[in-house]
This record gives sequence, structure tokens and C-alpha cells, in this order.
Amino acid sequence: MKGFRKFLSFIFSLIGLIVVATILVNFWVTYSSSKQIADKLEDLPFRKTGLLLGTSKYTVSGNINPFYKYRIEAALKLLEAGKIEYLIVSGDNRHASYNEPRYMMKDLLEAGIPEKKLIPDYAGFRTFDSVIRSNKIFSQDSITIISQAFHLERAIYIAGHNGIFAYGFVADFPQHQGAFQVLIREYLARVRMMLDIYVLKTEPHFLGDKVEVDAD
Repeated sequence: MKGFRKFLSFIFSLIGLIVVATILVNFWVTYSSSKQIADKLEDLPFRKTGLLLGTSKYTVSGNINPFYKYRIEAALKLLEAGKIEYLIVSGDNRHASYNEPRYMMKDLLEAGIPEKKLIPDYAGFRTFDSVIRSNKIFSQDSITIISQAFHLERAIYIAGHNGIFAYGFVADFPQHQGAFQVLIREYLARVRMMLDIYVLKTEPHFLGDKVEVDAD
């Protein structure tokens, strides 16, 4: 019985340590990226290239995903205001039936953005890959990233660690019940990010040949 109590004590201590570490990681990521995030166009400098981070266009119920909708709207604002000239459209293309960049490209083209201004990145399997590939494949060392604020904080942290100076332009955050679950996943994703950067020394799943952003 005494051994079992010691085991429970160890488990609870470990859980407590994980919780504290998660809180500290999230605080640090938010704090270190806060000065590079803006929700107003006038607060952003011009950057030649933006990076639109992908997400599913549709929810499980078949409705338009509001995270997707607001990211597209934010990207259009940047392009139309002349805050960026080109846009890397990056997302997951892991399966034939699931192609985030294809949907985003289609919607941006239908909104009137010239095709020569859009550069698809079909190997942005996760945020880590999208950000690093913007430099290693698309040769950008200063970009404006488009996503929701909580997501931008992690993306900007990844960028800074990889020699990319990134600003973030905030897309609106949906006000619905499922959004809370997204935040929880984000907090855990930040812990994984720290492991990728400082422990596992992770590289993007796929790199490949370089692509010229302004090759009209």
C-alpha cells in the first residue's frame, strides 16, 4: 500500500510538472511574439511576401470553417491594401481528397487576385513545415504571416528561431463552442514545437527544389 501511495504521488507530481511547463511555454511564446502581431493594416510595414497558413475549408458537419473564412478575408485585405505583393498559400496536401492550398488558391482567384501573385505550397503539412519552407524553399527571410492570433504566436516563434523576421496579421477569431477546443490543441502544439526545436531538431517533412516567388 505504501508503494502504491508513492506511485500515485509520483504520477500527480509528474502531471503537475507537465501542467506548469505547458503554462510557462505558452506564456513565453505569447510574450516573445506579441510585438510582431497586428490586427490593423496601418500597423504593418510592407513586406514583399505573405504566408497564408492553411486549415480545412469545411467543418465535420459540412459547413464552411470560420477559421478558414476569416484567414482568406485577412489575406485579401493585405493584398488589396498593398501590404504584400505575393502570397505563399501553404497547407496540407497529404491525401488526394484533402487539399488545403487548392481550396485557398481557388477562393483567392475567384476574389480577383491574379494567379501570378499566388504561390502554392502543397507541402505545408503543419505550421512548422509551412514557416520553415517559406525560407528554405521560397527564399524569404522577412514575411507577413496570416492566421488567428493564437496561431500566429507559434508561427512567429518558429520563424524567429529559423532566421526569419515575421510579422503577423490577425484574422478574426470565431465565437463558437468549438473554438475553445482549438485553443487547447494550440497550447499542446506549442509544447510539441519546443520539443521539435530544442530536443528533436526536427526538419520539415519534405523540402525539395527551390521556388522563385517573383518568377512572373
